[in-house]
Amino acid sequence: MNATTDALPTVDPLDLDAMAEARARWETRAKPPGSLGRLEGIAVQLAGITGQCPPSAPNRPAVAVFAADHGVVASGASAWPVEITVAMAQTMAAGSAAVNAFARSIGAPTVVVDVGIATPYEPSEGIRLHRVRPGTADLSTGPAMSRDEAAAAVAVGSTIAAELVDDGHDCLIGGEMGIGNTTAAAAVIGAITGGDASAVTGAGAGVPAGGIDHKRSLVAAALERARHIDEPMALLAEVGGLEIAALAGYYIEAAHRRVPFVIDGVIALAALCAAENLVPGVADRAIAGHRSGEPAATVALDHLGLVPLLDLDLRLGEGTGACLAQPLLAAAARALAEMADLPEG
Repeated sequence: MNATTDALPTVDPLDLDAMAEARARWETRAKPPGSLGRLEGIAVQLAGITGQCPPSAPNRPAVAVFAADHGVVASGASAWPVEITVAMAQTMAAGSAAVNAFARSIGAPTVVVDVGIATPYEPSEGIRLHRVRPGTADLSTGPAMSRDEAAAAVAVGSTIAAELVDDGHDCLIGGEMGIGNTTAAAAVIGAITGGDASAVTGAGAGVPAGGIDHKRSLVAAALERARHIDEPMALLAEVGGLEIAALAGYYIEAAHRRVPFVIDGVIALAALCAAENLVPGVADRAIAGHRSGEPAATVALDHLGLVPLLDLDLRLGEGTGACLAQPLLAAAARALAEMADLPEG
């Protein structure tokens, strides 16, 4: 066994006893049965994740944004140039992106991680340098990266999650930045779910010059190769992205540590599909923050059996939708813990 590529953390099943206790507790709260709707289910899931009933309200969230580039942009996958990736990473590091504003609204720090930015830039105090390689290769013509590189990116995400949990953060949110990454996300989701290119390919941040049909053809070429690959890490290497792999590792570590984590949009869902493929059981501990407008997001949500908390027509990524959903976790946990018993009589 290669420790770099194969030593992934284990993930325990949800604590069914704590979940049963949480369901029973809801039945004795001062309200009509089921009247808090899906919030009741969130609190039950939090009990299962943490093994506590009532679960503590997650009040120290943290956001990690992983940035990387994609070689498929050279084949016309995006309307935007690769230089936008580093520019946006620097904007996030300066605290001036949408995700920073949303993270501040929930009291969360934002950590920006370069796991594969291709454009050279001056080192910045606000960007953590964990670059595995300067962007992937073109996934429409061959493997995006080697298996060892995919595993190294997974390890980066795991390391960041472990550091945040060790620092006392009790809810993790993952974000991403990478021009061309909706193409990689479509390929990952299509490969894992069996969806074809037409079902998983959307416009992303803007329809490229070649049009949506050209983007679908790039995804289709990747899926044709991927359908012959069964091994999860090799599949991620074939059609994935460095930030997708890092997010997968981030989620695996959070699940291993029994810390709640909130999933963002289509890129994050691709990472969760990859994480579940690598370590079954991760998705049971995930909370879907919102439904992205990208078609692959709904394909992934259905595949994973997740129902998102919000549907706001968001398609920015960065972790924005997950930040907006996070307060619902705290509200659900506090309600289960703090509501009075039903009056007698």
